[in-house]
Amino acid sequence: MVDLVEIQTVYYMVAATGVLVAAVFYILNLRISQRNQELTLKALEQSAKAQQQTLETRQAQIFISVNDKIQSKEFQSAYYKVVRTPWATWEEYNRLYRDDQEFRDAEQLVQGIFEGLGVLVREGLLSIRMVALLLCGMTRLYWEKHLPVLDEGRRVTGSRRLYSENEYLYGELMSYLREHPELDTRIEAIIN
Repeated sequence: MVDLVEIQTVYYMVAATGVLVAAVFYILNLRISQRNQELTLKALEQSAKAQQQTLETRQAQIFISVNDKIQSKEFQSAYYKVVRTPWATWEEYNRLYRDDQEFRDAEQLVQGIFEGLGVLVREGLLSIRMVALLLCGMTRLYWEKHLPVLDEGRRVTGSRRLYSENEYLYGELMSYLREHPELDTRIEAIIN
């Protein structure tokens, strides 16, 4: 007959084997879990890289499109028409805008470009660095030309958003230039 001590010994051995199997299973699960976390992290890093590359590609495409527009004869002519036309007050500016079709067309084209750039920068679709590299002087000159009459224009028209995206673009550009003074460009001679 089987002795009680032998039964207890077998029982302890089976229990110990169960504990050993559970420990091995737990260790294997930890290793598998750790490996899965590493793979997930790598996948997230690759996804972030891909998203960054997509963003950079989109910004490059926008930059090329903006550059093409800025370099066009139509924009260049309109820009210089606006910045070389003298005005000192809102009334003078408004009279020009109302009575001179060539000036109005030029102003609408140029304002549309700068307002659009402001939106693109605000929404993170175009970096302010690209604007600083391509249009620093032109952006400053255009905004600073309009700045003296802006408050009156907003008051008279009742439009608080008049030139608001251009204002945002200018503010971001000036902040960027404080951090990168080597890109500071002025084209003040054109106004005078």
